[in-house]
Amino acid sequence: MRWRYLLMVVALLSFLAGITVVRAETSCDGKNDQDLIDCLSIQINELNDSLEKSRAATAPLEVEINKLSIRIKSIQGQINTATIKLKQTEAGIKERSEKVSTQYLVLAVKIRGMYIRIRSEPLWVSLLSSTSMGEARRELAYRQESNDNDKQLIVSLIQEIGQLEEDKKSLEKQKEQLAKLQTELDKQNTFFQGEVKKAKAYQTDLTGKIAALTELQARIKAEKEGTFSTTVGDVPLADDPASRPDYNPGFSPAFASFSFGAPHFKGMSQYGAYGRAKSGQNAEEILKAYYGGIEIKKDYDPGKQISVQGYGRMDIETYTKRIYEVPNSWGDSGGFEALKAQAIAARSYALAWTNEGSGGAICTDQGCQVYKNSNKGGKWEEAVNATRGWVLVKDGKIIKPWYASTSGGYQESYDALSHRKDGSSYQTPSFWDTKNGRGGWTSSAYEKIGESPWFYKAWYKSRGGDSCGRSHPWLTAEQMADILNAWVVRYKSGKEDRLVPLEGCGGGNPYSISELREKAKGLGGGYERVIGVSVSYSDGGYTSNVHFDTDKGGVDIKGSEFKEAFNIRAPGWVSLKSGLFNIEKK
Repeated sequence: MRWRYLLMVVALLSFLAGITVVRAETSCDGKNDQDLIDCLSIQINELNDSLEKSRAATAPLEVEINKLSIRIKSIQGQINTATIKLKQTEAGIKERSEKVSTQYLVLAVKIRGMYIRIRSEPLWVSLLSSTSMGEARRELAYRQESNDNDKQLIVSLIQEIGQLEEDKKSLEKQKEQLAKLQTELDKQNTFFQGEVKKAKAYQTDLTGKIAALTELQARIKAEKEGTFSTTVGDVPLADDPASRPDYNPGFSPAFASFSFGAPHFKGMSQYGAYGRAKSGQNAEEILKAYYGGIEIKKDYDPGKQISVQGYGRMDIETYTKRIYEVPNSWGDSGGFEALKAQAIAARSYALAWTNEGSGGAICTDQGCQVYKNSNKGGKWEEAVNATRGWVLVKDGKIIKPWYASTSGGYQESYDALSHRKDGSSYQTPSFWDTKNGRGGWTSSAYEKIGESPWFYKAWYKSRGGDSCGRSHPWLTAEQMADILNAWVVRYKSGKEDRLVPLEGCGGGNPYSISELREKAKGLGGGYERVIGVSVSYSDGGYTSNVHFDTDKGGVDIKGSEFKEAFNIRAPGWVSLKSGLFNIEKK
């Protein structure tokens, strides 16, 4: 039966060798932006296909292994039974050998006695000494019977000894056969288990590569989907006229999707803090607005040492003076209290990150806080000195105060003590960051007062400035209808194949507008143009619904679903960065 398994293993190994060649055909070297995303998608699909084929090829072998395991257990049981029987036979042979030895000794004694008797009293003497003929006959008969019994015993003993020798040889032969069977069984089991193990190892390797590619793809997609984190000090201001609602794209009707804010929307808004400072709030009021029921401890040890990646250890005050998160110019334009609030937040963040100096080193980019190895000076250093030793605490524990450039007017709650390992938890408040709550959005939003260029923006460039050949984010009525058809296909068929942007960066074999329309038509869509649009907002700070008037009538889409479909299909880097958004028409 082993030839069947060998054929399966050969087929499996041939398959593995084959898909290695296929995997090598696609290379993403030298590709950038959307081309790289599409190329990575192809690679991931190829690896997933290889993984599924490998699993499919391995499955029959695993079934056979299971069958073999059952057979092995059965045969092993029979071997064990045979071994027990052999041991019983061996014990019987030993017992018989001991019995034969005893019989041999008895026979030897009898033969010796007979020999002595014959020598000491010959038969003729016994006959002559008999008193009668009858007695003589009885003596003769006795001796004859005794001789016959002894002869029979000798013959029987010789036969038993011969049989014992044969049984011993047979026993040794059976032992050798059982040992060979056991060795062969173990060999087959080890062989097939090894082949399955190799296949599993290959699958594990594929899974790891898929995960690595998926992670890389996610980082690139984050550029478009708005999952990155950034601060004022991280990038230059991006006040692009083409991203404003008053931009004229040169055609009508025209539609553009505007995001409120961009990064993670949690903790302190830096532009919001600036707007609050310009509105008369001091640093403590600003911090308590964003972080809720915290306390400001004002006597923390300024000499506390922390570790900074690439720069070793330094005291917390020196570190804070080298944070480049907000511009010095704010201090001269009514925003000095915002600088102070930022200094307190930055100091607290570093202490929380490093476990007050006893943990790891804090990074130096926007993943932690933007640090440069020289004092920023100016109004920033004044703000650091003015808040020397001030940190944010809750129940005596330093919180990790998140912050970002612009939230779009709504702050989301988060756990500011989640970094601790003692189970502590503290949820910051969620609220509309305006002078008078939901009703003041957007007119009295503090970020608007702070003049954030990201408060209300239509995005069409990557963070690196690539626009994929576009000069603005505005779409035609047909292009917006194409987004709706992408939504239909995405959410009614559950598939995203070929749902990639048509224009600009190319790659990925996208549906043409007409192809996607036909595909959506079979799912209840098939829109040709958008006529009008309106949006609804939730009190929870996100766009809850988008209503479109189209050539086929009205259609309502959940805000989250539209955002996903838009980011999948919108041309180039045109994208929505926030779940709180609006769609303009002109």
